[in-house]
Amino acid sequence: MTTLAALWNRAFAVLGRVSMYRLVYLALAALAIVALLLSFFDLVGPDPLQLIATLVVLSAVCVGADAAAQRVLNLPWRLESSLITAHILLFVLRPTYEVVGLLGIAIAAAVASLSKYVLAWRGRHIFNPAAVGATVLTLLSLAWPDLGASAWWVGTPALAAPVILLGLAVLVRTEKVRVIAVFLVVAVAVAVIRTSVQYQEAGLEIDALDLLWPVLWSSPFLFLGAFMLSEPLTLPPRRWQQFVVAGVVGVLAGWPIAIGDITLGQERALLVGNLVAFAFALRTAVRLTLVARSEPTPTVQELTFRVHDRLTFLPGQYLELEVPHRHPDARGTRREFSIASAPAELPFVKVAFKEGKTPKALSSYKKALALVEPGDELAITGVWGDFLLPKRDAAPILMVAAGIGVTPFVSQLGQARAKGLDRDVVLVYVASDSSELAYRDEIEASGARVVVFTRDRPADLPAHWTWAQGVRLDAEGLVQVVPDIAARHAYISGPAGLIAELAPALEKARSITTDAFSGY
Repeated sequence: MTTLAALWNRAFAVLGRVSMYRLVYLALAALAIVALLLSFFDLVGPDPLQLIATLVVLSAVCVGADAAAQRVLNLPWRLESSLITAHILLFVLRPTYEVVGLLGIAIAAAVASLSKYVLAWRGRHIFNPAAVGATVLTLLSLAWPDLGASAWWVGTPALAAPVILLGLAVLVRTEKVRVIAVFLVVAVAVAVIRTSVQYQEAGLEIDALDLLWPVLWSSPFLFLGAFMLSEPLTLPPRRWQQFVVAGVVGVLAGWPIAIGDITLGQERALLVGNLVAFAFALRTAVRLTLVARSEPTPTVQELTFRVHDRLTFLPGQYLELEVPHRHPDARGTRREFSIASAPAELPFVKVAFKEGKTPKALSSYKKALALVEPGDELAITGVWGDFLLPKRDAAPILMVAAGIGVTPFVSQLGQARAKGLDRDVVLVYVASDSSELAYRDEIEASGARVVVFTRDRPADLPAHWTWAQGVRLDAEGLVQVVPDIAARHAYISGPAGLIAELAPALEKARSITTDAFSGY
């Protein structure tokens, strides 16, 4: 178990260095290359010329439509987003080199790209763009069959292994492995039951287990889950809500419901799931104004905003902050920040981040954020996270924070203090040196017992703070400073490498909850 946890967190640390958009595009591009190679040996439905012609049309239309729409709306253009939509449609639609069929391909691509701006709410598209494009083409094909329709030819045994491997990389990066696992279990189980019923209605008998593997390897469920359902922009904020959406899409994809001449299968099932997700996340986008900047440490910036719309969040959650700017790099215009303030402090909300070591190392987003001045307006485009303390106030807690990873704990401790709760909390606070211990006053006011890991001895530590002098920060050292770890619920916020290092000790705790996203 320890080895698996370490490997998992090392994988996250490696993938976290690549932006989500770039990783998804590279995975889809690799899958397209694999499919092209397989097409030469007739192991997939389309032939090489059909694949090449279709991808060229999809890419040209998606890139052109996105560029035009973003120019009209004065939005930053994101090439990788356009290419992701094109590559997903490649595997969902029926590839062709016929002129009328390519016209249908172009229509689906244009509709998919434009849906990002037309079917949107407060800067977030409501539906998966590729699913919208494929659905519109399917509806048009009812009147004009030669236009083509969705085919989901990706659901073939020859592509199962590549889809699993490349899709798993995407799911690890987006931390959606468990959500998509729920979808797969539901979809496959429902599909097996449906097929068994059909056999019985036909007077045939078949063992359900004999259907399991063919349904999994020969269905598009793997691709739908890994590259479409997992899209963060169309998922709701809480993990349990994401499980609900995964279950809904799984049922509808596994047992398509006929509505006239079409069915609620695959992309239509996803659109229904997108609606459910939108209902969960309807109130998350809000306007705010920067009130003040401060420097909790020499390398940390804190931003305080005043919220103008209704904002609801729980201590430990994080927000997505959009900073529009010209010529954004591949990482785009949105970033995630743990919320450093408590809900009790609303209508003010605080976030903090570590500054880059050199100006050249800064992303375009950080450079733009550095130019935001008090009085400027920005927008929160989402609030997410399940990094939440147990509801039972008496539950003993262990918090492990590395550097600016302390911010969700500051929110949790501040809220507990505001509500007059007396929680049994031990905070292990890791920093490069004592000058990088942020939020000392807020943490001290909470009354939590704190163990500090720094290279130098911090000056003037409060009475309930101790410096772990001479103790190595590893699994053995953690048990040494927190001997009752087995009685505590462990929460760790920091880089994946630290989580992997402490995994053996953390597994002794009553539960483990991690908060390891790559930041920006």
